[in-house]
Parts: sequence; structure tokens; C-alpha cells
Amino acid sequence: LVPDNASTAVNHRNYDWYSPELIRSYGELAEHYNTAIIPARIRHPKDKPHAEGSVRNVSTWITAALRNEQFFSLAELNAGIREKLERLNSKPFQKKEGSRSSLFFSEEKYLLSPLPATRFELASWTQPTIQFNYHVAVDRMFYSVPFQYINNAVEVRLTEHAVEVFLKETHERIASHKRLFGRPGQYSTILEHMPKDHQQYVAWDGDRFKRWARQSGENTYAVIDYILSNAKIEQQAYRSCMGIMRLADKHSKTKLESACRKAMECSGRPSYKSIKDLIATLRPEDIAIEEKREDQSVKRNPFSLVRGAKYYGGGRNADE
Repeated sequence: LVPDNASTAVNHRNYDWYSPELIRSYGELAEHYNTAIIPARIRHPKDKPHAEGSVRNVSTWITAALRNEQFFSLAELNAGIREKLERLNSKPFQKKEGSRSSLFFSEEKYLLSPLPATRFELASWTQPTIQFNYHVAVDRMFYSVPFQYINNAVEVRLTEHAVEVFLKETHERIASHKRLFGRPGQYSTILEHMPKDHQQYVAWDGDRFKRWARQSGENTYAVIDYILSNAKIEQQAYRSCMGIMRLADKHSKTKLESACRKAMECSGRPSYKSIKDLIATLRPEDIAIEEKREDQSVKRNPFSLVRGAKYYGGGRNADE
């Protein structure tokens, strides 16, 4: 194909007549239909004389012939154009035998290649930055990539139905997602893209966070319950709950319980940040008090799993 040198076809910023650079989507169109595109030079109509001659014929035989007629719908206009076009193609050549129609059916039609099995799907390209949470933002949605590619330059191919992420240097595809629609800010996350220590939290929900907190202590449970209950959407509080869990892994459940107790006593409105700050400022005596409480709790009920007969509906003096 020899089209005009339009900005929709050729990248004029890096223009070179000997090796013109096609616009990316235009080049993908040519590749899909197995066609070579060679744009004409600027102000050189002889680079595409057949196209220029066809424009002249169409202007004379169709546009000019219909200029005084009125059409009241697109279908009527198309019917009028088709009638003139068939007459133009059937008109005999002046200097050789046949017509455009006879030449097409006798020589050209059998040389045409079949169309691809699928239609071409127009795509747009962007170059977002991989965020610290191993997601890229595309059209106000977030799509995951393997976490080891954080800080790498990527290109994203966006179609009507899919989102593909490619490394900029090697053009290797590293992620593919079904495109998200609707409310902005949605996430599409593939489990294999997450670090191992993040994957363990995927199946967590509010009830599971509460069960874990209850095992850590009553103050930790009170903090987790408060954070979950005061979030407009419960899922918004999961990150804070995960952070509190990691504090227990980093320090200890005893220190976490002590910090949660102080947070509830001081303000009654605990947060992950306040718990983190309190752990950093805990004094040895605070931790000793919490350890003493734990020891007393164990002494009062050395068999913590034995609930007693009263719990199961026994008599008033059943425990005796």
C-alpha cells in the first residue's frame, strides 16, 4: 500500500524517506493483514500516480455527477454512489481492451490473499511506571505484573478487551489481563505476581483477622475489631490489619498486646500508625506488666481448653 504521508500513518518526528517509521497502531494493522505499507514522499504525487488518477476519476464521475442531487439518508447517498461506481468500473478503457471490472475479475481477484480469521483490533500504547505494589495504572485501573520487575520500564498495549504489559527493552510480554470497566480504582491481581509473603494474605477476610487477634489477646482483638468496624468498606482496613500482624511477627505478641492496651486506654481510637509508634516507645516495665497478666491468666485456668460443666449446661454446682 502507498498511502499519503499523513501524521496518522508516519512518525514525522523521526522521519526518513529511506526508512520511514510507521505509527505503531498503523504498523500493527499492516502486520495483521500481511501487507507492506510504503508511504509516499511529501509533495511527490507521482509516488502514487494510480491513487491520484483514481481520485480524479471519482471526482469527475461520482462527486460531480451527484452534486445537484439531494439525499435524505446515508443509505440513499450510498446507493447513489454505488450506481455511479458500477458505471465507472464497467466503462471500457480508451487505449486498451476491457474495463476495470473485467480486469479485476480476470487478473487480480485470484491473486488476493484470504482475510485473517479474526478482525483487526485497534490498540493504544502507554508507558506507565510500575508502582511499589507491583501494579501499573492504566485508564484509572490497576493491573499486576511480576513483582521482580518493579522499577523496570514497561509498555502497555490496551485493546477493547485486554491489557498486555511488555518490557520496554526486550519487548517481552510479562503480564496479560482482561480489561476492567466500571468504577475507577479497581485492581486485577494475579496470585503468581505477588511476593510469597504477600500471597499468604490473599485469602484473609475480616473474620479471619478477628480469629487471629483473639488468639493474640483481648486488647489486640479490640484494636482489630475497631479498625474493621470503622472502615467505610471492610476491605479498606485489611492493609492496616496486615500491618498489625507483621508487628507481632517482628516484635512479639506480648509487645503487640501491651501496645494495643495502651492505645485503647489513651484514645480509644487506635490505628496501625499509633500501634507502631507505641511499640517503639514501650518500656521494659510495660512489657513486664503484660507478661505478668499472661502468667496470672494461665494460673487461673491451666487447662485453657477445658470450659467446665456450666458452659455445657451442667448444674449450678457441677464444677464442684
